[in-house]
Amino acid sequence: MRHRIACLAGCLLACGPAPPIDYSGPLSEWRDYGADKGGTRYSPLTQITPENVGDLQVAWIHHHGDVSDGSDGTTRTSFNATPIAVGDSLYFCTGYNRVFALDAETGEQRWVFDPHQKLDAIEGPYTRTCRGVAYWRSPDPAETGVCRERIFTGTLDAQLIAIDARTGRACSDFGEQGRVALLGGIGEAEPWEYYPTSPPLVVGDRVVVGALVADNLRVDAPSGVVRAFDVRSGALLWAWDPVPPGWRPPSAADGGPRYTAGTPNVWSILSADPERGLVFVPTGNASPDYFSGERRGLDYYSSSTVALDAATGKPRWRFQTVHHDVWDYDVASQPTLTELETDSGRVPIVAQATKMGHLFLLHRETGEPVYPVEERPVPARDVPGETVTPTQPFPTHVPPLHPQRLDPGDAWGFTRWDRDACARRIAALRSEGIFTPPSLGGSIHYPSSAGGANWGSVSIDREAGVLYVNTMRVPSVVTLIPREVYERLDPHAFTYPNELYPMAGTPYAVKRSPLLSPLGAPCNRPPWGVLTAVDLAAGEILWESVLGSTRDQAPFPIWLEFGSPNLGGSIVTAGGVVFIGATTDRFVRGYDAKTGALIWKRRLPYTANATPMTYRLRPDGRQFLVIAAGGHGWSQPGDALIAFALP
Repeated sequence: MRHRIACLAGCLLACGPAPPIDYSGPLSEWRDYGADKGGTRYSPLTQITPENVGDLQVAWIHHHGDVSDGSDGTTRTSFNATPIAVGDSLYFCTGYNRVFALDAETGEQRWVFDPHQKLDAIEGPYTRTCRGVAYWRSPDPAETGVCRERIFTGTLDAQLIAIDARTGRACSDFGEQGRVALLGGIGEAEPWEYYPTSPPLVVGDRVVVGALVADNLRVDAPSGVVRAFDVRSGALLWAWDPVPPGWRPPSAADGGPRYTAGTPNVWSILSADPERGLVFVPTGNASPDYFSGERRGLDYYSSSTVALDAATGKPRWRFQTVHHDVWDYDVASQPTLTELETDSGRVPIVAQATKMGHLFLLHRETGEPVYPVEERPVPARDVPGETVTPTQPFPTHVPPLHPQRLDPGDAWGFTRWDRDACARRIAALRSEGIFTPPSLGGSIHYPSSAGGANWGSVSIDREAGVLYVNTMRVPSVVTLIPREVYERLDPHAFTYPNELYPMAGTPYAVKRSPLLSPLGAPCNRPPWGVLTAVDLAAGEILWESVLGSTRDQAPFPIWLEFGSPNLGGSIVTAGGVVFIGATTDRFVRGYDAKTGALIWKRRLPYTANATPMTYRLRPDGRQFLVIAAGGHGWSQPGDALIAFALP
C-alpha cells in the first residue's frame, strides 16, 4: 500500500498569512546516513529558524506498506530508517528490506526494489528493521551507463545488494546478479543469527559492512568480521577479523569457517575519513555479553572504537571504552568526526558517546584521548568462574551525561506506596554504582545496557563546537541463572522487555528486565529521557532538556513531561534548531540550539524511533524536514515517512 498526502486539511486552516520564506540561504543534500561520512548530523540550511519553526506544516506523507505486528507468524516490524537525499530523490529501506526512491519535493514514488527476502521470523527481542542505505556515484564524468549511481543495502537474510539509483533494478555486475552473500566464511549460523541492520558505508571504491550478531545465545556465536567489497564487482577486497594481535585464526580447510567465532561484532553505524583513508568502527562484545569466562581472550577489541585502514582493513588504532565488558556496554553510537579547538591548535577528533553516558574525545589519527582519561576502581566480580578488571576508563573533560549510581534513597514513585516498593527492591539487589557486575542475586545496571546514548549517536554543530546527545535513564536488573536452574524454565514465558538468554557454553544463563515500580514506571527519579548540549572545547554542559512524556505509555490524564525512554538520534541545523523524535510518545520535537527551549512539537501517527534528516535542493525551493514514524518494540508498528516544510 502506498499513500501520499500533499497537504493536510489542517494546514489549510492556519490563521493569518504565513511570513515570506527567505530563499537566499544555502542548498544542501543529505548524502549519507549521518549527513556526511563523519556522522555529524549537521545541516548548513538556514531557512527554518527558531522564529519560524512554529509555521512548519506537513508537506507530504508516504506509506510504504511494509508493516507487521507479528500476529501473522512473522516478526513485527520497526520503521527506523533515515533516508538519504541525493539529486532530487530520497532513498530509504523498510523492515522487509524493500528500497524506495521518492521525489524529494513531492513524496511521489519513483521506484521500489524488492529483494524477495527469504526470512519470515527473527528469534529473540529483535524487530524487523533496516536503518538506512548508502549511495555511490562513479567519479568518471564520461560514464553514463547503467549503475553509474548505486544504492547499497543489507538484508535480514544476510545479503549485500547493489541497485541502480535511477531505475531501481539490481546491478547485474555486482556479485551474483546484484547480490553478495554475507554468510560465507561465517561458520554455522541460523538465518536470523547474523544480518546487517545498519547502512553499509561507501568510502572511495569500497563498500564496507558489518552485521548484527544475536546476543547471548552461545559462546561460539557467528564471527563479527567487517568486510569491504568492490563497489562495481562485489569482489571481496579485505576482511577484518577482530581477533587479538598474534591470534592464529582457524583454518578454512575442508570448508570450515574462515573467520573466528565469538568475536566482537559491528552492528551499528560506521564512519569514514576519506582524506586520511580511515574507517571507524564501533564494536560490540565478544560472546556472550554477561559472562566472559569462556571468551578465550577475544574481547581485546570489545566495546571499542577502532580505526581501520580503508585500503587494507588493517587496524591503525583502537580505544577501548570498557575493559572485559560484562554489562553489554558495547559501543552503539556512530563514531562522529569533527575538529576541536585546544590550547595547541585545532585537532581532528572522533567524538564517541557511550551507553554509560561517557563522552570520549579521541585524536582521529592516533586514537589517543585529547584530554586525560582516568582508570578508576570499580566493583569486584562475585561469581565463580571469572573476574572483572579492577579499573575502568573514565573521561575527565566532559562530565558524565548519566547518573552513575542508584541507591534506595533515590527511589521514586507516583505514590509513597510504589516509591517504598522501589526502595525495597533496590535494597534487595546488588547496586554499587556504575560497573556493578551481574550477580546470582541480581544486580542493578544503571546506566542500563540500553543507554545512556545508543545508536542514535550525537549531532554536532561544527562551527559552534557544540555536541547534542539524547540519553535514556531507565535502570535494569541483570541476574545470572545457574545452568541447572535455567533448564527448568520455560523461555517462552519471558517476552520483551523481560528477556531470558541461554548463553550456551557457559555455566549460566542470564535474565534481564527494566527496574519498574508496581505501577509500571521506572524506579528512579525522572527525567527518564534527556537531550543535552555540550561545549566540546570547554567540556561543559550548556543545557539539559527533558525529552519525551508519559503519553502513549500511561493512561489519560497521567500525561506528564517526565522524559521517556528514547531510541533514535538528533540533527542540528545552521538555522539554530535541534530536531529529534526518538521517544515513546508520538511526537517529533524541535529545540532552540542555543537555549534548549522546546520550540516546536508535532503529533505523529506512530512513534518516530529514527533519526530525522533535512535538505533543500533548489534555489527557489523549501527546506524539508523528514522523519520516519514506524514504531519500535515498545510501540505500534507503522510505515509513515513524513515531510514537513514552511508553508
